[in-house]
Amino acid sequence: MDAIDRKILNLIQTAFPVEAEPYRWIGEQTGIEPDEAFNRVRKLKENGMIRRIGAVFDPKKLGFVSTLCAARVPVGELEGFVAHVNSYPGVTHNYLRNHDYNVWFTLIAGGENELNRFLEETREKTGIAELISLRAVRTFKINARFDL
Repeated sequence: MDAIDRKILNLIQTAFPVEAEPYRWIGEQTGIEPDEAFNRVRKLKENGMIRRIGAVFDPKKLGFVSTLCAARVPVGELEGFVAHVNSYPGVTHNYLRNHDYNVWFTLIAGGENELNRFLEETREKTGIAELISLRAVRTFKINARFDL
């Protein structure tokens, strides 16, 4: 990774341009041609330096609700429970934890009714009654920008 790659990584963490020719802008910022900018980003992705490029939206500002959920799932029922939870498009993360409540996931829904319906249906379809919603009382945002 050279200085141009570092500059590209610094730029696209917070300012990836939403326009018809984003690599032209990246090239202008780094002094390279758009094709080279594209190829460098592709190579950084192939090498695992970039995991994904995508927008991050504030669900609340878009009218959505979100919650962190925790469930106590017997080991023999994990596969079915996780498959059910992961089938829902509003589930953004799902983790197995070493805890009595061993499955934790985040859920974004179109409103309170949708969120509650998902929780009730999940309890009903999976037979897992110990599923709790841990709604945020206060939001903390951490800037996950890495200065290279």
